[in-house]
Amino acid sequence: MEQQHTFKDLFKPSWYIHQMSGWSTSSYILLLFGYLFIAWQTFSAPLNAIAIWTFVAAILGFTTTLAITNTRPLNGVFGLISALIYIVVAIHAKNPSDAILQGVYIVLLDIPVLISPNWAIDVEKKVRKISEVGARNEKHDSSYWYKMFSVVFFAAWIVLYFFEIYITKTPRPIIDSFTAAIGITGALLTTLRFSESYYFWIIQGVAQVALWGVTAVQGDASLVLFFTYMLYLANDAVALLDKKIAWFHHTVKTSN
Repeated sequence: MEQQHTFKDLFKPSWYIHQMSGWSTSSYILLLFGYLFIAWQTFSAPLNAIAIWTFVAAILGFTTTLAITNTRPLNGVFGLISALIYIVVAIHAKNPSDAILQGVYIVLLDIPVLISPNWAIDVEKKVRKISEVGARNEKHDSSYWYKMFSVVFFAAWIVLYFFEIYITKTPRPIIDSFTAAIGITGALLTTLRFSESYYFWIIQGVAQVALWGVTAVQGDASLVLFFTYMLYLANDAVALLDKKIAWFHHTVKTSN
């Protein structure tokens, strides 16, 4: 049985060594490439406070995302720090829905690890597809989950869209609210350990690339996040194609 963890373990180097061990080779290659690419994009352009903080958030967020793909959640301290920085960057760039999305990440992906580090143990054994819940004799069937996630997505998109239209009156309400709604749904799917989360991450990655590309073109942000979310898409490809990743390549478990 894997060793149990406590809150204090989150501040020990050994916790992070463990969380970054056992990854697929493709993930380690992508991690190194991502670090170098993010650094190059950041330091080859004029530097200011927002650029430096964006760099820190991009490095931590990218590391956390790759770790989650390998069922080694580094969310918690890493995720919390990167999300808080992203919130400031998103507000500065006039993308309030993206800032709200980062707050949702804190609630759904970071706080569970901070409150109970054991939440991150044996994640690979709990991952399943919505279509597999019947074989596992779970409480809710697949139709329940499909309906629930559909409601979450459309409710989030509508609420955030009108929030931007009438409250913040920001320049990119449709794409910003859509991207956030996709991310919120994906975060909930990840928290509940459903493989379908990665379909949402792929769509959200494309939307984030478009959002931050438009934001940069309109002069409200640098291109660092635009390229960072391209790296996130590469991570989604790893999750789909690498047979060592449990999110899609696992044996269906049944309950008696």
